[in-house]
Amino acid sequence: MWLAVLGGIILVLYGVVATLQPANFGRVYAAYGGIFIAMAIIWGWQVDKVTPDRFDIIGGLICLVGMAMIMYWPRN
Repeated sequence: MWLAVLGGIILVLYGVVATLQPANFGRVYAAYGGIFIAMAIIWGWQVDKVTPDRFDIIGGLICLVGMAMIMYWPRN
């Protein structure tokens, strides 16, 4: 039971931390999404022992490039 409560608290903090960032919330949320996808692929590979195929890697890289563009592309 305590593990479920701890997980719930961490999940709430995960959502709240994004709102405290000085950057635009949508951009910060995109960054969380890109990192989440990459970490999910790594988790599956390292913990679940499911080797990512080339489409997993390519898709993860596309997400990270898109996230970097959303966060860091120069704007007026």
